[in-house]
Amino acid sequence: MKDLSMPVPVTPAFLPQPPRRDSAPMLDLTRAARMPDPVQPERAWRYPPQAAPCDLDTILVSRWTCEGGDTQTVSHPGDARWHCISLNLRTASVRLLCGGKPIFDGRLAPGAVQITAPGVAASATYDGACDVLHLFVPQSVLARCHSDQFGHAPLDDVILDDPFLHTDPALERLGQALAVAQTQDPGLGRMFADSVALAIVSRVVAAHFHRAATGQRTRAKLPQWRLRRALEYIDANLDTPIGLADIAESTGMTRMHFAAQFRRTTGMRPHEYLLRRRIEHAQDLLRQTGGSVLDVALRCGFRSQAHFTTVFKRFVGDTPHCWRVKVATTTGSSHA
Repeated sequence: MKDLSMPVPVTPAFLPQPPRRDSAPMLDLTRAARMPDPVQPERAWRYPPQAAPCDLDTILVSRWTCEGGDTQTVSHPGDARWHCISLNLRTASVRLLCGGKPIFDGRLAPGAVQITAPGVAASATYDGACDVLHLFVPQSVLARCHSDQFGHAPLDDVILDDPFLHTDPALERLGQALAVAQTQDPGLGRMFADSVALAIVSRVVAAHFHRAATGQRTRAKLPQWRLRRALEYIDANLDTPIGLADIAESTGMTRMHFAAQFRRTTGMRPHEYLLRRRIEHAQDLLRQTGGSVLDVALRCGFRSQAHFTTVFKRFVGDTPHCWRVKVATTTGSSHA
């Protein structure tokens, strides 16, 4: 006969239960260590790295960079397996053709996004340094993003057929996060990169359908010749304490009209763009010269090393000295 005086321990159903031995296996760290980095450099423009897994249910990400110097022309015949989302990470001079038609010719701002539909040829001519992320997005991922946005599966293939450039500061920040998606735990690094890449694609899909639904209302933007004049003026005065009034005057516009149209055209305020260009110039100097951090700060228009360090860290995520050391370690530079 059972002794009913002793309470019988009961495990509530809502408490977490210990895993069964036949549950999903734990992460194989040895296998994870052999996995390629989540963002790999491209050997050829818009071609995923050979080491990338060709899973047609996965977003592949690669990075195209060039240090500048000679003008470089690149092309791709188009791939029927995926859309290619191009996300610009730094200011660049480029002439872009898509399907044989001119899409853009001028200075690209960070955060500029261009989408090439499957099977459409593209070519670009870069005049100077560039840093671009390419996301190769299969139809299955676009369908999931569409379902998440609208609550139902698409009736047909999702085709993002607007090849013209759009600027989104939020995408630029996501792109920067994706570009540095490197951790000591390869498994975690890939999980993080996959999440950020999916967030980028989701935002691109939402923006595309929003523009289509609103009829892409035309708002006043800077004509290309005015924009080019403003950007050239900024580049010529990176070491000079210029302000909004000076930049606006170089285009023949009032401060308020110039600031509003500049932001609609580039996605950022003129002062933010000026700071970003100064930091990009500082990165080039830190990489290519042996000058002190203070010397670099002064040559980039900053009045003090402390202010320069604060702004540099805000945009790059590291101090100028630490960033230079990391770059020197990677490239073997002697300027560290």
